[in-house]
Amino acid sequence: MGALSTAVCCASTRCGEARRCPVSARQVTIRSVRVAVVAGPDGSCWLSELAEDGTSHGPVVRHDDFPAAVTAHDHGDVRWVWPATAAIYPALLRAGVRVGRCHDVALTEALLLGREGRLAEPASLAGAWSRLRGAAVPAVQAGQRPAAASRPGQDALFDPADPVFPDPRAALEALIAVHADQVRRIAADEHPGRFALLVAAESAGGLIAGEMGHDGLPWRADVHSDLLTGLLGQRPMAGMRPARLADLAARICDALGGPPVNPDSPAQVLRALAAAGVRVPSTRSHVLRGVDHPAAALLLEYKELARLHAAHGWAWLDEWVSGGRFRPEYVVGGVVSGRWATRGGGALQIPRVLRRAVIADPGHVLVVADAAQLEPRVLAALADDRAFAAAAGTGDLYEALAGAFGGDRAKAKVALLSAMYGGAGGEAGQLLAVLRHRFPLASKYVEAAARAGEEGRVVRSRLGRTCPPPSAAWRGLTSVPDEPGADEARAGRSLRARGRFTRNFVVQASAADWALVLLAGLRRRLAALSAPNAAAGAAAAHPENQPEGDGDTAARLVFFQHDEVIVHCQQALAGAVEAAVGEAAAEAGRLVFGPTPVRFPVTTAVVASYSDAK
Repeated sequence: MGALSTAVCCASTRCGEARRCPVSARQVTIRSVRVAVVAGPDGSCWLSELAEDGTSHGPVVRHDDFPAAVTAHDHGDVRWVWPATAAIYPALLRAGVRVGRCHDVALTEALLLGREGRLAEPASLAGAWSRLRGAAVPAVQAGQRPAAASRPGQDALFDPADPVFPDPRAALEALIAVHADQVRRIAADEHPGRFALLVAAESAGGLIAGEMGHDGLPWRADVHSDLLTGLLGQRPMAGMRPARLADLAARICDALGGPPVNPDSPAQVLRALAAAGVRVPSTRSHVLRGVDHPAAALLLEYKELARLHAAHGWAWLDEWVSGGRFRPEYVVGGVVSGRWATRGGGALQIPRVLRRAVIADPGHVLVVADAAQLEPRVLAALADDRAFAAAAGTGDLYEALAGAFGGDRAKAKVALLSAMYGGAGGEAGQLLAVLRHRFPLASKYVEAAARAGEEGRVVRSRLGRTCPPPSAAWRGLTSVPDEPGADEARAGRSLRARGRFTRNFVVQASAADWALVLLAGLRRRLAALSAPNAAAGAAAAHPENQPEGDGDTAARLVFFQHDEVIVHCQQALAGAVEAAVGEAAAEAGRLVFGPTPVRFPVTTAVVASYSDAK
């Protein structure tokens, strides 16, 4: 890439060239534009406006105040192009700046690398820049987070010690070139419109993850602590068991009638059970439930409470809850199917008992929205099976399908889950045969995905997220099963396992596509609801619901888990938020699947506490 022309501006009260400043708010016009930006180590930034296809750009501008530059530019239809939202957005949020749209280079690169079968390569700007130039790709050091997963507290994208980019301007040059290359690669996709939607939704997910981590989920630490005390006893000294766990440990030893046993040690428990005449393969809960011995029930209770203490006990409360908020670190696309993960905090596995601690602020409510039976509906839309789609166009999908199974809703559910997850043993196999007969296209869709997996091919979600290719070890194990000495049984298990994976991937990843588009659409609608005029109108219509004082007039997304979202808002906005959820769900169905009779109903509950939602 050739030399970049440069302009310099501070856009502060000291700037005597404000009228000519390229980032002055007075000079900004409302139009569709992309703006590439990198942050410097001193609170500055370097930016340049881009053509939509990335093939050209305007002058490069240095700005002393990064949040001020973004505020000045973020008018109209602006899409920010930056290396990684997780690294750059938290600093803006702390400065009170939120943006409407972005193109996250790291998240986009990960999607493109997945499509190209190169998931093991770093998706960072540095990695993409090296690949683009044909240079050696920098390795991710052990324990080092790639750019797409930088800790949200990190303020600057530019690290002076990074040998790849000697200064922020060099990083901006790389960013512009990589973005243009990504635009070309997106356009070359088999379904460029779908893949572009996936990229936009994934980038919006990065913004939403940052905002949820910043805003936090309302969490009452006092309620949480009281719940722990009621279940476990008073908070113990560090390294000691709570009273309830200590009591259960003693009773387990008595029930086993032998030497002391540490219930936290599966090996000790297995030996003690064997000594008591009970031989089991493991101490997993589903195994213990089938054991007829007094110690089994005690062990199950101990395991449940010990898990709560370890994962969400007082130490968790100290680390993750502050200022009345739980602020997890979400990892967008942290699972290969596109589902999110979290980096500590366990936000996606909040125990049901602790949901009583999730309480809305005074004058506010939680709008809890849950997509009912999402994955079976996604399969109906993917397969375009008219009979299946007609059933999925009703309220309760399993009830609608029950007629094919003698009116038994439970059997309909087993058959559908078997189709999506690959179960075929016992009754599941018989029910699956009925499903194949009544809904052949839906069955063929997932079975074709399973065959692709068994043949070592990859499959894609509706919008184009690609599953990982099989490993070299898998190919070595399954490619020559007929050779002398080959482990045919093991090869067969490996083939079937990958078939089950790809069978489920096409459905689960497409459901993740839908959920991402839902989130993006809902975020856009909540921003409109939270605008001063809209919030004031809702307050005037329902003055009896307004809290004392100024309060927070914004409706905020505060939780997301696969097919469930929570919005925290003023009580007066609850009805509008419910409507926004329904509109976003319908829009996601149209955008992802096109015209389809399949409905994607989302149930909503307006509650003061999360525990009241279900």
